[in-house]
Amino acid sequence: MAYTSKLLCFVLVAFLVASVSEARKRNTTNIQFYMHDSPSGPNPSAVRVAGQPVNATVSNNTDASMFGFGSIYVMDNALTATPDINSTLIGRAQGLYAIASQENALSLHMTLTYNFVSGIYNGSSVSVVGQNPVMNEVREMPVVGGTGVFRLARGFALAKTYSMNQWDAIIGYNVTIIPYY
Repeated sequence: MAYTSKLLCFVLVAFLVASVSEARKRNTTNIQFYMHDSPSGPNPSAVRVAGQPVNATVSNNTDASMFGFGSIYVMDNALTATPDINSTLIGRAQGLYAIASQENALSLHMTLTYNFVSGIYNGSSVSVVGQNPVMNEVREMPVVGGTGVFRLARGFALAKTYSMNQWDAIIGYNVTIIPYY
């Protein structure tokens, strides 16, 4: 009888683990969008708040020293459905990024939240914290949490530069969000 009880218990546990695993697969969310990062021009969406002084002889924000090691930017970037800035606004990327590499290859440390403002995710958010080696074709950063329908979420964000014009960039994101159970 003890053997039968142990076998039954094992089968029940295996079934529950498989059920939870299958439920998580079904509820994984993939969201694709484009972030518009503009640290230059008359209406920047990212503003330098700390770092080495920018060369005083240069009158615009395109001096190479604006992206020197230790520079920190606060951002409030539009998230759109397509690369066109006039396409549907799905949210805002708010947070900060810092130039975190002393080497030639530009690498950022990013702490940001994607706040969704339309569609079925309106009012929810996903937070990302991690290194973004921007010279790599595709970069992966961890999703460390969220709010609303994404409360306590985890997952990852894949970033790929769609276009870059001097310092302004459009970055495509493919975010995979796994809900917490």
